[in-house]
Amino acid sequence: MSAASTNPAPLSLYGEIARDDWSRLAAGMDQPLTESEVVQLRGLGDRLDLAEVREVYLPLSRLLSIYAKTARRLGNEVAGFLGREDSTTPFVVGVAGSVAVGKSTIARLLRELMSRWSDTPRVELVTTDGFLYSNAELERRGLMDRKGFPESYDRRKLVEFVTKVKSGADEVRAPFYSHMKYDIMPDAHVVVRRPDVVIVEGLNVLQPPPAPNDVAISDLFDFSIYVDADAAHIEQWYIERFLALRESAFSNPASHFNVFAHLTDAEATETARGYWNDINLPNLIENVLPTKHRASLVLRKGADHSVDSVLLRKQ
Repeated sequence: MSAASTNPAPLSLYGEIARDDWSRLAAGMDQPLTESEVVQLRGLGDRLDLAEVREVYLPLSRLLSIYAKTARRLGNEVAGFLGREDSTTPFVVGVAGSVAVGKSTIARLLRELMSRWSDTPRVELVTTDGFLYSNAELERRGLMDRKGFPESYDRRKLVEFVTKVKSGADEVRAPFYSHMKYDIMPDAHVVVRRPDVVIVEGLNVLQPPPAPNDVAISDLFDFSIYVDADAAHIEQWYIERFLALRESAFSNPASHFNVFAHLTDAEATETARGYWNDINLPNLIENVLPTKHRASLVLRKGADHSVDSVLLRKQ
């Protein structure tokens, strides 16, 4: 008996697609974005370019559009079978991953790309930052140093928001988070009015429910994406982003992080590494990375921030 027959390949929930094979899916698709639009969508530290958009995210946006169209058609057919009016609701996509891995850029990019497909012209993006407890509440709970960990979010309010979106409410409001102020803005909101697609982006959106009878945010997703990379690479991107912010947003006197604006390169690097090792890496290891297997699709990034391969959950 051969070794192959006695040691079968391990089973997997995912089929892996190499970058070259995935990029071939873009054949015949028009590039809808200009270079200047890509630059505006790109976050600090990201190296997103037109080639990456065309080869990775254009096919992904089309795949998501197909899923959304199929879900809408199924909803119509079920409503017809039951003799009810069409009750199709927005298609909800979750985007998860570590701090500094590029998930915010990917979410913004998918919003733009999906809105160019005729099946999904109206796409809204909501980040879970708006569902963090206010700084005052975090201080009261002793969680200020745990900001970004699951317990720092108002999970109940987030579940209510996504539930209302999925129920087809005409208008749903989400709190607005200011990265400049590093806090919730009580008089500002993000308004969602029955779009075709809602993208929900955040660190912990794939967390399982905290108790057996609770609803998880991921239970309300129609499709979910996890942005994956080696922790060592993410650490380097985090430090590079911190240094870039020191020269831009941190220099604004109104910024919560203005105290870092005058650090030397060495001081800024050491400060960023401290935040990474004390807060962001433990959160990644304890809470974020363990949710990767809950995603419908995993984007694997290499050291240069580009996607090396795509893992798609088998149907």
